[in-house]
Amino acid sequence: MADALDALVLDLLEWIGPEPRPYEEVIAAWRTSCPRLPVWEEANERGYVERRQEDGCEAVAAVTLAGEEFLRRNRPYGGRFR
Repeated sequence: MADALDALVLDLLEWIGPEPRPYEEVIAAWRTSCPRLPVWEEANERGYVERRQEDGCEAVAAVTLAGEEFLRRNRPYGGRFR
């Protein structure tokens, strides 16, 4: 693993889990007061998470296939994804 930020990104991916979560819940739980550690922004930039609108529902945050692969490579014991 490259650095401490990778570990936090992995934590975020595991926390979101295999099913989308409400976007507001994710942002509230992962908000940081430190602008030098933007975990959500980093995961989003890497293509590991996405924010999307589901039909008739609020916005959700979900782990992408690239995020699942990153999680599998770095935390193979996770096993919660497809």
